[in-house]
Amino acid sequence: LPIRPSPLAIMSTTTNKSGSWANATTPLPSLYRVAVAGEGEYLDRLHLDLENDVRPIIYKFLNDLCAERGYPAEKVMLLPPDYTRYHSRSGDITRFVHDFYHGSPALPPNHFPPSASSPPHISILPALGTHAPMTRPQIRSMFGDTIADAVEDESGNGSEKDTDLIVHDWRSDVITIGHVPSSLVSTATRGFVCDTSWPAQLNRHVWEGRHDLVLSIGQVVPHEVTGMANYNKNIFVGIGGADAINLSHFIGAVAGMENLMGTAENPLRNILQYASENFLGKLPLWYILTVMGAEAGGREPTIRGVFIGNTAECYRKACELSLRQNFKVIDEPLQNMVVYLDPDEYHSTWLGNKSIYRTRMAIKDGGSLIVIAPGVRKFGEDDLVDALIRKHGYRGTPQALEDMKSDVVLRSNLGVVAHLIHGSSEGRFEVTYCPRPQLLSREEVNSVGFKWGDIEEMCTKYSISLPSADGGGLPILPDDGQNISTDGTLFYFICNPAMGLWASRDRLEGQNMSKDRDSHDSSPLDDAVEITPPQDAHDGSGGLGGWIHSPPL
Repeated sequence: LPIRPSPLAIMSTTTNKSGSWANATTPLPSLYRVAVAGEGEYLDRLHLDLENDVRPIIYKFLNDLCAERGYPAEKVMLLPPDYTRYHSRSGDITRFVHDFYHGSPALPPNHFPPSASSPPHISILPALGTHAPMTRPQIRSMFGDTIADAVEDESGNGSEKDTDLIVHDWRSDVITIGHVPSSLVSTATRGFVCDTSWPAQLNRHVWEGRHDLVLSIGQVVPHEVTGMANYNKNIFVGIGGADAINLSHFIGAVAGMENLMGTAENPLRNILQYASENFLGKLPLWYILTVMGAEAGGREPTIRGVFIGNTAECYRKACELSLRQNFKVIDEPLQNMVVYLDPDEYHSTWLGNKSIYRTRMAIKDGGSLIVIAPGVRKFGEDDLVDALIRKHGYRGTPQALEDMKSDVVLRSNLGVVAHLIHGSSEGRFEVTYCPRPQLLSREEVNSVGFKWGDIEEMCTKYSISLPSADGGGLPILPDDGQNISTDGTLFYFICNPAMGLWASRDRLEGQNMSKDRDSHDSSPLDDAVEITPPQDAHDGSGGLGGWIHSPPL
């Protein structure tokens, strides 16, 4: 890290707008802030207001951090999620951090100037993981006009000003900083993967950037791979490399999705935590985590909690609130589930299969899942993954593991193997995908193991009015929860599967655990497999990555 003069020397010579630096000699607590609507000073709130509650929390944290260190920041790295996590409000928090360092809008009393002469250089690196890069309209929608204008000039070329945006390239822009022992990998996979350590990888611009502050920003919510999303997943997966991402997803699939979802601590999380505690010590890393929830009668998610810290305690506190807000317990397993995929967010089954992951524990054996998918036009987020999904389809755990043994390309893309496992109902319930036929045909949908549904007929049956194909207008949707279709059928509706996890009460009580849970405890897991890096990595960036390249249109 950059060599700095003594904090005491700086505090004695550097002044802020009110006259002097504060004499902060006590380090900030590792759990800096827990702000929850309906508790403590927010007792009268149903949710936290972005401008009146969240912005001051962020400003005070950055101000206190600057005071603690005794010197202004010169280089700041922000790691928000991509557009697929738009509803996390992480884009707004990223904007607040940017505003703070640029003195806009009004700053709190005793605000420390972020620099003696100019704002710090701010790099924004969306944690894409395996997703395609954000487009310019998505950048502007998520982060606001100020950041969008700062990262591109009028011609659309990358700007060399004080803010830039980095496209994460998980093929070539990563560095391995350590290896988690193979014993933890073997434990996580119950011996299925032996003698293979897990490589801790992250984007080299974060590791080698010599930043004064690295902020990982994102939402904690139940997740199909790591149990709960965010915290160090944002580091080791969101900005990780091919070997780490593919193996972690495969570990999660083998460990059993239904065993992991909604758990803050699990074998895969143990691997990530080992990597954090043993390899990340040199990074000036803090986490800003949100928990979102929908109010009664409302559809737009609101912020229920903000958690700031630099250890696992921050994550665990956020998990406790997320499970109260985002884990929906259904009294009885459901016969009919209908899920809507927002066309602005879901363009592939790679993303859209959250409709399966997040609802499978609520659907009864022999039940039906209808996926209304007006924006889904492909299976994978890039050409190779799309081709592998088309070749092998969503045909259950035993078939995916068998295909992995015989297909060297699939074996070199373990994340795809995991996705094929996660995206199958294991034959327990029927999955019907309903895309616009001009985007994805009946033949294509049927070829991967899903049933095809006519989107117009299904929307009529379930009283759904879609936005126009060119994106104009807003959809008209049923209320979340139980509804009755036009033909009298009872169905349960979910407008955004990314916002929660649904399960029937008997599954949580360990009763009637049907064959899709731990279905891979049988013969396919009897023989250990050898996992040989390097794993392949593919994305939709065209090999961009690295320092400024113009985001795609």
